[in-house]
Amino acid sequence: MRPPSPPATGPLNQTLSTRGKVYDYLKNAILSGQLHPGEKLTEEYLAKTIGVSRTPVREALHKLESEGLIKPRKKRGFFVSGDSREEVEELFEIRSILEGYALRVISERISDSILKKLNGFIKKAETALKNKKIDDVFKWNTRFHDTLHSMVEEKRQLYRLMVDIRKFVLRYRKDTLRYLDGGKRAVEGHKKIMMALQLKDPDLCERVMREHIREAKEDALQSLFGNP
Repeated sequence: MRPPSPPATGPLNQTLSTRGKVYDYLKNAILSGQLHPGEKLTEEYLAKTIGVSRTPVREALHKLESEGLIKPRKKRGFFVSGDSREEVEELFEIRSILEGYALRVISERISDSILKKLNGFIKKAETALKNKKIDDVFKWNTRFHDTLHSMVEEKRQLYRLMVDIRKFVLRYRKDTLRYLDGGKRAVEGHKKIMMALQLKDPDLCERVMREHIREAKEDALQSLFGNP
């Protein structure tokens, strides 16, 4: 088993040694790709590596199991699960609905300075794409969506749901952007979003964002599962 890397300051200290903190720590390790599907997880090893007792690790593992992020092994411990095709489709469909609505809201309040900032991210992603620097394409595309998300932070339920589901989606999205075609489609999708925002058309904004997320879904499905 390859556990998540400990924090830069060392194992979690006593103030962080709670079920919630350990749960967040392990969940982020799974969603960020530090822990891959199929990797073995045991209470003893994780507790020793993270620097906490086995009790918060045990409770965190059971919570992760209830969310479907890990599954029990036949003998001892757990392993990181991988989502099925149907589960990936569901995640992206939910994201398309949430972010489509969010862009509708954003279209009514976006400023020229934010539009300029978003356009800058698109240009940087285009330059990275031309230079075949796919990690940079991912970085600037992520900054584009982060900026949009920050505009609806006060809508607490919407923002929480978007951030949570995006964590699940990004572990697939980064793989799809490693292909030049996937990166190109993402950049073109962002240009369409910019056009809709500049027109300040809420219906168009919602429709374009949904289409953008569905294109991302098709790229993810192709990358993960191949042709149906």
